[in-house]
Amino acid sequence: MRTVGVEEELLLVDGESGEPKALSQAVLAMAAHDRPRDDAFEPELHRQQLEFATSPQEEMSALAQEILRWREAAAQHAKTLGGAIAALATSPLPVNPTLGNGPRYQWLEEQFGLTTQEQLTCGCHVHVCVDSDEEGVAVLNRIRPWLAVLLALSANSPFWQGKDTDYHSYRNRVWGRWPSAGPVELFDDAAAYHEQTRAMVATGALLDKGMVYFDARLSDTYPTVEVRISDVCLEPSGTLLIALLVRGLVETAAREWRAGTAPVPHSVALLRLASWRAARSGLAEDLVHPLRMEPTPAATVVEALFDHVRPALEDTGDLDMARALLDRLLRDGNGAAFQRSVYERGGSLREVVEECVRRTARGV
Repeated sequence: MRTVGVEEELLLVDGESGEPKALSQAVLAMAAHDRPRDDAFEPELHRQQLEFATSPQEEMSALAQEILRWREAAAQHAKTLGGAIAALATSPLPVNPTLGNGPRYQWLEEQFGLTTQEQLTCGCHVHVCVDSDEEGVAVLNRIRPWLAVLLALSANSPFWQGKDTDYHSYRNRVWGRWPSAGPVELFDDAAAYHEQTRAMVATGALLDKGMVYFDARLSDTYPTVEVRISDVCLEPSGTLLIALLVRGLVETAAREWRAGTAPVPHSVALLRLASWRAARSGLAEDLVHPLRMEPTPAATVVEALFDHVRPALEDTGDLDMARALLDRLLRDGNGAAFQRSVYERGGSLREVVEECVRRTARGV
């Protein structure tokens, strides 16, 4: 069974005002003191955000427990410092982000200017193990059409600098300002993939391979495919669903590769349009069908994804769990829908943040 690991970026906010608060250094210091052998928490580009990474897990119940464990630990540390954590992909309230320390972040600010300053966004990255780079690239080629559906499911960033953006995932639009972000073309093999990333770094526009911000890529650290398109999900159950679907996509793609099934040859231009539609509409309107590339009701597209990965989910014993989590999400809506419902009831973005803080560490 393929192992799965999750990286989540969380927003640090003031416990009273709900405004983003630069607490990451203090939280990291507290975490290191309390659990010196645990290194789950990491700094991020801005001090108003915090990242944690789970260990690789085969069993999804264990992954769910670890996601909740680190969210709860982050919440406790932040509370001690007068703050809170919110699994929000962008801040609903206005913010002037504070850049983190270190030469890497300084280089980014010098090279990319306002783009760096504006990147206070929180995503969810899912790592699934692969047997080799060849298998990994074969997987990347075959999951491309389905990634936009993951974005629609996870969309959790309707507000930006105090305004409703009319998007469900405005984070995706902000993240796309990096020159290396987004979908990519098909690769003939692993050698072609590595040559492409090498050439990108050689332009001098990227600091290193860590800045190859493809929607899905080979990890430069682990023997995994890393799917990076999703917003951070409001509740742990949403994160678990995305992890289930990503493992299903990776396994399905690997099986197709071994069976000699060619990848769908969509152009990057079409994939970009599909991602834009997912970011704009979430689950509220039509999406672009991953295979036909035409407007299709969101529920139909989501079911197409589920049917695509069904055999893989059955083989890992995860089908019932994935079905239940997906049905719940389709019934209740994604994080963007929840945020807007709170705002429409009370008319306060501060209340939106408060409600999201409450939901961030809910049980699965």
